[in-house]
Amino acid sequence: MLFTVLTGLITSSLLVPFGKIIKTKWSILLPFIPVILFLFYLWHVPVIANGTNVIQHLAWVPSLGVNFDFRLDGLSLLFALLITGIGTAIFFYGRSYLKGHVYFDRFFAYLLLFMSAMLGVVLANNILTLFVFWELTSISSFFLIGFNNDSKESRNSALTALSITGLGGFFLLAGLVLAGNIADTFIISELFAQHDKIANHPLYPLIVGLVFIGAFTKSAQFPFHFWLPGAMKAPTPVSAYLHSATMVKAGIYLLARLTPALGSTELWNTTLMIVGGFTMVYAAIHSLFRTDLKGVLAYSTISALGILTFLLGIGSDQAIIAASVFILVHALYKATLFMVTGIIDHEAHTRDLTKLSGLRKVLMPVFIAALLAALSSAGLPSTFGFIGKDLIYEATLHYHHNWAIWLTALAVITNIGLVAAGFMAGIKPFTGKLPSEFEQVHLPYKSMWIPPLILALLSLAFGIFPGIVGDYFNHQTANAIAGQETSMHLKIWHGFNTVLILSLATLAAGTVVYLLNKPSRAKLAAIEQFNKISPQHIISNIANGITRFSSVYTNAIHDGYLRSYHLKIILFAELLLAYKLWLGGPIQIDFENLTPLSWYEVGIVAMLIGALYIIVTTRSRLTSVVSTSVIGYCICLLFVFYSAPDLAMTQFTIDTLTTVLFVLVLYKLPPFINFVRQGILIRDAIVALGFGVIISLIALRVLYEPNTTAISDFYGENAYLLAKGKNVVNVILVDFRGMDTMFETVVLSIAALGVYSLIKLRLKSSEKE
Repeated sequence: MLFTVLTGLITSSLLVPFGKIIKTKWSILLPFIPVILFLFYLWHVPVIANGTNVIQHLAWVPSLGVNFDFRLDGLSLLFALLITGIGTAIFFYGRSYLKGHVYFDRFFAYLLLFMSAMLGVVLANNILTLFVFWELTSISSFFLIGFNNDSKESRNSALTALSITGLGGFFLLAGLVLAGNIADTFIISELFAQHDKIANHPLYPLIVGLVFIGAFTKSAQFPFHFWLPGAMKAPTPVSAYLHSATMVKAGIYLLARLTPALGSTELWNTTLMIVGGFTMVYAAIHSLFRTDLKGVLAYSTISALGILTFLLGIGSDQAIIAASVFILVHALYKATLFMVTGIIDHEAHTRDLTKLSGLRKVLMPVFIAALLAALSSAGLPSTFGFIGKDLIYEATLHYHHNWAIWLTALAVITNIGLVAAGFMAGIKPFTGKLPSEFEQVHLPYKSMWIPPLILALLSLAFGIFPGIVGDYFNHQTANAIAGQETSMHLKIWHGFNTVLILSLATLAAGTVVYLLNKPSRAKLAAIEQFNKISPQHIISNIANGITRFSSVYTNAIHDGYLRSYHLKIILFAELLLAYKLWLGGPIQIDFENLTPLSWYEVGIVAMLIGALYIIVTTRSRLTSVVSTSVIGYCICLLFVFYSAPDLAMTQFTIDTLTTVLFVLVLYKLPPFINFVRQGILIRDAIVALGFGVIISLIALRVLYEPNTTAISDFYGENAYLLAKGKNVVNVILVDFRGMDTMFETVVLSIAALGVYSLIKLRLKSSEKE
């Protein structure tokens, strides 16, 4: 499984140096990467269908509990097949859609990176590993959403999506780490057995709240939903892949995966029902007012995600079965409709529903795919959407509380809106009279219209033979979510009952709404009048307030002068250390136990004070530098007197090198120093004296602290045993502080890259101005 995750990552990195080759005929090789991965996971279907889970463990940073732990069960297999299967369709589709694009290679590098990140999320069986891939999905989607980087709207949409999902990731990490610490394990499958321990812990509400923020931001639940319609600025292959079948379902996957560990409580279930229920109704209604095809699909996607959250909140076996089926139902028809929208936009150069009609006459295969997807979205009998809708109604009708009728009513209202929205996206552009400006529209490359047609036909095939797909795919998915056997078996006919009546009534009502609803800019403008109280407007105002505060803070604190930074850092350190000393009480000094001063120590200190006096009074830069070096050498002598030759040699080397560098740098500066105002000199002197006094007090206090050697003893005893090194200092730096040293190296490398980039930067004359 690790190999499948690394395949996309490695290929993505190779597209950077070899991108020009990929732009040629060799681009045909790109779609076969998800094909191979899809076949690999398809091969595991019989194993998983029998209830066997595949586990892989590879040690990474075992001391921190971070390992490559992967687990393939019914839930992760379904998502892996969606990621690679729909990914295959998108890769073939995108290869033609972006043919000739100047950033063709870059697009597929981002897409491969995203595919690997999503596979890592759904396969990870370690909390920290999951989070790493979770954040990688946000980063890669940022590049995909902002792919058209010459467009300000695309850049803003990418930043909004990254800000919302990135912030959610921060809260998610906190929640996951808290849960792992309480359960004393970071292995996700081991958390399931610790459900009672976590649920009864005082921090359980905080954990659930943090996890919910992470999941809701990623899966566009109210009030974090607004980033998803904005993300429609991305190329259509991105929308079809990320925003219908994969990325936006990452939050749903997380909630489903953690249900056995955190679910089955009133807090968990009620919150999910409320948030999911409101989101699905709110977005379904909003989709009816959109005039842009992508806008319709964006809001209907948010509504579908709300349905999945709502079902997970209900939490019964029937609701979990419905969720496991609807994940696949929605992915098939929504990916199809997105790709159809891309074809329309590619050929007709518009997505405006007020202008589109009659395209069936010139795009018949595309119309067939769109029609099948729209009918599956509506839940027409014999389509897979019909099975999904029936299961939703069964889950709400059999809810054990008195709310069953109200939950069912919400589901009916939502599905009516989704029926109309599906017809708006899949039927409206193809029916009616063909306008003259679209008479020249023709079918695109076969690789563009065959993938959506295949997905649409799968919706029909799965609807006719639901037992097969249920037994091999959805059954174990439901079991993985529930954490127990769900006794699931899908059938195309359950008899004439209340559920069937509701399904037919929903289909009829949705059709009526579609026929009566005429999207127009006037209706859209009317609903946009409420934007002032929308979550997007409120959060944007908060963000603008933070930006203004940051500007004031930056201008006040970060003024660009190194001396100012030094002053503020030293003042902060003084206040912190003085506060700590004050908490420790008065310092008791036993002068009788202090070592008496020798004449050479007094002489060295006198030389040091003399050099210091010269530094603060001289006007010569060179004299100041030489006097500074005298102070350093005096400290070297003190180290020697107190039997620390290694420190003395280090001080001597650094001081000599620093002096040489100072002289080389100051060679180009004026030889004399222009002193600043007298008040500033007095201020700096007070700060410097205060720092020296505090350090002296700390040294005196340390003299009377108990001398514990536990840490040094540990390093001395284990340096060779654990790290096979005889030099304790080197072992501490390389092994015991390996992570710290690694990050220091990363920081230096990034700084070096930045300096190198600035050196190599060649601006145009217009950019310089």
